[in-house]
Amino acid sequence: MRAHWVTAVLVVLLAVIHGQIWWGRGSVSQVEALRRELAEQEQANEQARLRNERLAAEVQDLREGLETVEEIARQELGLVKPNEIFVQIQGPGATRPTAAADSSAAAPR
Repeated sequence: MRAHWVTAVLVVLLAVIHGQIWWGRGSVSQVEALRRELAEQEQANEQARLRNERLAAEVQDLREGLETVEEIARQELGLVKPNEIFVQIQGPGATRPTAAADSSAAAPR
């Protein structure tokens, strides 16, 4: 009789432990979800690290030389030096303004 009670208690404990493994806190599905979240966060961290390295290199270039400042001013602001002519070459798909559009834009209203 005593052996039956011990067996029953052990079976109940086994069921409780088994339930915790599959459905409780720290379950298999929860651990897998946390692993996926960790992998996503590590990827985001790597992208942020690379971006920070690029920005640090750009800051260093800006501190060391005026060539970089000049390059950025030319590219982003379209600045030119005195006595310099700016020529922009458009690709074959670019549209040109027509004479009618030029005259209508220039005409006072």
